[in-house]
Amino acid sequence: MKQQTQTNLAPAAIGPYSQATGFSNLIFVSGQLPVHSATGEMPEDIRSQTKQSLENVKRVLEASASSLANVLKTTVFLADMNDFAAMNEVYAQAFEGTVPPARSTVQVARLPKDALVEIEAIAFTE
Repeated sequence: MKQQTQTNLAPAAIGPYSQATGFSNLIFVSGQLPVHSATGEMPEDIRSQTKQSLENVKRVLEASASSLANVLKTTVFLADMNDFAAMNEVYAQAFEGTVPPARSTVQVARLPKDALVEIEAIAFTE
């Protein structure tokens, strides 16, 4: 049976979708913008935005009884591929000490709220 994850510790969905859905032991985390859930604010630079997006992914995963260590695949959407190196530095730190997940990174024409980055993930629960 499909399950839904909702947590106030990550930004609420801004459309007709769930923060995450799960089936069996898989969790599918919707793309997380770099919005701080408590303030609604978004950092300005790519490093800070990447860190906040990953923090939001982490919080949704924790609400789904999972963690960053259980991430199997991510997709990173960048507004500008010139930000790849800076994003990659922060991203690497988030998965330090674990087997890094498979990943796709793509440049998109525009992200919601004019964010510089958005990150989605597929993970498992134990």
